[in-house]
Amino acid sequence: MVSLAGPKERARRLVRPPTLRTGEDATASRLELFFDLAYVLVAIELADTFYGDLTWRGAATFAALFVALWLSWVGFTLYANRFDTDDVVLRLAKLTATLGVAGCAAAASGATTSFSTPFVVCFLLTRLVLLALHVRAWRHVEQARPTVAVYLGATAVSATLWAVSLAVGGSARWVLWAVAVAVDVAAPVVATWRGDRTPLHVEHLPERFGLFVILVLGEAVGGAATGVHDAGWAGPSVAVGVAGFVLAAALWWNYFDITAWHSETELKEHDERDSETEGAAADERHDLFVYGHLPLTLGVVMAGVGIEELVLHPGGLLPSAGAWVLVGGIALYVVGSALVLGGTRRTWRAAWPWPTATLPVVVLAALPTHRSALLLVGALAAVCVVLAVVGTLRPAPPAAR
Repeated sequence: MVSLAGPKERARRLVRPPTLRTGEDATASRLELFFDLAYVLVAIELADTFYGDLTWRGAATFAALFVALWLSWVGFTLYANRFDTDDVVLRLAKLTATLGVAGCAAAASGATTSFSTPFVVCFLLTRLVLLALHVRAWRHVEQARPTVAVYLGATAVSATLWAVSLAVGGSARWVLWAVAVAVDVAAPVVATWRGDRTPLHVEHLPERFGLFVILVLGEAVGGAATGVHDAGWAGPSVAVGVAGFVLAAALWWNYFDITAWHSETELKEHDERDSETEGAAADERHDLFVYGHLPLTLGVVMAGVGIEELVLHPGGLLPSAGAWVLVGGIALYVVGSALVLGGTRRTWRAAWPWPTATLPVVVLAALPTHRSALLLVGALAAVCVVLAVVGTLRPAPPAAR
């Protein structure tokens, strides 16, 4: 006689209600990596559109859409950090959201013009999926309900605003988008302010953000490669492309050997200290770690756009729009690194003088008038290499207790 225990057990493995998983080992799943690719595709499309409109309007549109999509990614990342069970329900939900993000990529080039409605519909799909996931977590994880309620309410309001924006046009639509994004920004901060007692997984969180940084660094390398290709491998363009690659490599070095390593170490030590006090609420460390990655990743993508423009026009008059995009991107990267380091250690000594003192040097590099993109990109690459060396040799400041 065939036992029914086997099919029942398989069914239980296929559908597993969410549980709080912060007390177990966890790494990024293959589904999360697949999910990230869709967001990186959006970033590439937004960067390409920005490259075609290197104006203040183009910069504002690029930044606003990047922030909206980045916050969407953060919402799913924080949910998975706490409640990922990798069951069929979660997989289907994440794959549906991935489809929505891919749709956003397809509409990104005209997100504020001809493809605005498809963009909203696809983005709204991701909001509704995340809303359903939070409803599921609220139902099954009773101890997490106070925290989940914050995210559930914020996601519901955000989804409603995106849906209402379909019925209006012009500036009213952009205002609704801006308010929806502001709501998404506020959710983690409000959860912390209310004494969030649903901890984040401090091994999974840095890994997820590190993987996203790697993917956007590909945009910086891609900017150099695309520029060399489009310039027909002309000698001056190749030289600038090599300098651009060195710059991207230095950004990678700075992030993973310094910013990521020190911040992850501090988060783990802080988590161990708090584990000795049962029920300890989260503080601002996690919020600053998360939000510090916004200017950091935005800056990396901007740097890629600037590198591509300068590789393609190595002898143009500088400072140019491409030069300022590159410099602005590096400056945002430094600001993001400072927020992550200073925030996770709860002391700004962790970000001074490294890397904050670099900001004036980065900005001043773009001021002289000349016709050598190699001089500018090479100088910025040298600054970032020095930044990596100094940061590697500099001992970490004592953690704030």
